[in-house]
Amino acid sequence: MTTKGSCGAPANFAWTLACLAIGVLCLAPATPAFAQATGAPSSGVTQGVTSGINPVQQATPSNSTSNQTSPGVSQTMLFPGEDFRLQPGDLINVRLFGSPDYNVTVRIGLDGAVELPYIGSISLEGISVRTAQLRIEDKLQSGGFYKIPDITIQVIDTVNGSVTITGEVRTTVPVTTERSLREVLLAAGGLPATASHIVKIVRPGVDNPIVVNLGPDLAASATANIPIRPHDIIQITRASVVYVLGAFKSQGAVPLDQASPLTLMQLAALSGGVGFEGRYEDLRLIRTVGTERKVVDVDIKKVMNGKAPDPVLEANDIVFLPTNNMKAILKNLGVGGVIGLVSVLIAIRSF
Repeated sequence: MTTKGSCGAPANFAWTLACLAIGVLCLAPATPAFAQATGAPSSGVTQGVTSGINPVQQATPSNSTSNQTSPGVSQTMLFPGEDFRLQPGDLINVRLFGSPDYNVTVRIGLDGAVELPYIGSISLEGISVRTAQLRIEDKLQSGGFYKIPDITIQVIDTVNGSVTITGEVRTTVPVTTERSLREVLLAAGGLPATASHIVKIVRPGVDNPIVVNLGPDLAASATANIPIRPHDIIQITRASVVYVLGAFKSQGAVPLDQASPLTLMQLAALSGGVGFEGRYEDLRLIRTVGTERKVVDVDIKKVMNGKAPDPVLEANDIVFLPTNNMKAILKNLGVGGVIGLVSVLIAIRSF
C-alpha cells in the first residue's frame, strides 16, 4: 500500500513526474528574456554609466512620453518644429527619455556651444533641432554612456529668428526662414473676437508698414498667404464698433466681430430691441466712406416684416432711430403717469 507524502517519497508514477518537473523549473538559470523583464543585466549588454538606467529601456519607443513637460521647465515653451535652427542666445531643454536625471536647461553661448552632462561642450549653432538631437545621441552612444539614447530638445526661448505680435495678441513665434501669415497667427492661437482682421506688418528695412485685410475667415483668406520673415512685427488692433442711438433699449457702442458679419436686426437684438416709440420709417444708417459720411435709407419696419433685406453693418456705422415725441412722453410717464393723465383729460372734458 502506498501513502501520500513529499516529492522524495512519491505516491504514484504521475506524482513523481510532477515533482521532477517542478524541481527542474526551480533549479533552471534565469533566461536572458527573464533577466531583461526584471531589469537584471544580461551578457552582451552595456550598462548606463553613473545614471543607473537599464539600457534595455532605451530601446523603448518614446512617442508616448517624450512630449511630456519636464519638471522645472517653463510652461510657456515654444514648439517651432524640428527644422528650427538653433542660434546663440536660444534657451533649450535637453532631456534623455527614460532617465529623469538627464534633464538640463541651458542657453546656447555666444560661441554656439552648450555644456551637457557626460559629453561636455558641444556646438549646436546653425543646425536644426533634429540634427542637434542626433548629434547629442551620437556623442552619448560613441562614448559608451548609453546603448540607444533618445534625446528630446525643446526650445523654451529664442531671440533669433522670431516674429513679435503686438496689440490684441501679444506673443513671440519662432520663424527661421519664412512662414505664411496664416501659420504665424494660428501658432499664436488665432485671432480673438475683439481683434481687427486688418493687420499691419512692420518689416526691418521697409519704410511703410504692410497692410493686410484678412477678410472674415482667416482659414480661407487668400491674403493670409503673405510670407512673414524673421524679426517682422505684426500689429493687431482692436476691432471696430458700431454705434446705436435713439429708440433702442440699450444705446452705445457694440463691438463688431469681423469673423461674423453683424446685421441690423442682430444689432437691434443685442441692443435690447426697438422701442414702441421709435419712428420706424425715419431710421437712419450713417456710414463713413473715406472721409465723408452718408446716410443710407433703411425702413426697419419692412426689414422686421421680411419685406426688405437685412443690411450688413460695417465698421463705425451709426444706427439712429428717432422717437415719436408723444410716444416718448408716454413712455417716460409710465403706467401710473398715463392713468393720471387720462384722468385729468376726462375731468377737463366733463366741464
